[in-house]
Amino acid sequence: MTQQIDNFDRDMARYILNILRTQPNVMMSWGFHSAMIIKNGLRFFVHGFQHKGWCSVVYDEGKDTFTFCTYGIRGNIKYQVEDVYFDNLVEIIDSAVETGKMNDEQYKQKVSEWLKKGVA
Repeated sequence: MTQQIDNFDRDMARYILNILRTQPNVMMSWGFHSAMIIKNGLRFFVHGFQHKGWCSVVYDEGKDTFTFCTYGIRGNIKYQVEDVYFDNLVEIIDSAVETGKMNDEQYKQKVSEWLKKGVA
């Protein structure tokens, strides 16, 4: 059974998108696109170093936190973090999608290699 999307869902998706847009360079580094409204949240596609595929951010009204998930090609949850506060949301997504356990120097090296490969 499909749940109907209502105004709360639209407002929540817009709110999540606004949180992500507070750090536009980070968001762009994920290759973020194809955002869509889902029940209590936002679903989007990324093309990062650590994850390429669908992600979702869903609001838990009772806890006033978010749950972030990445999905495999068959739609199964690959990675999930619950109880994420709004001020940690971009950092949690960035770690799962783009940087992983790389430190700043390793990440800069990876970006440099990627840019060289793309230009050649």
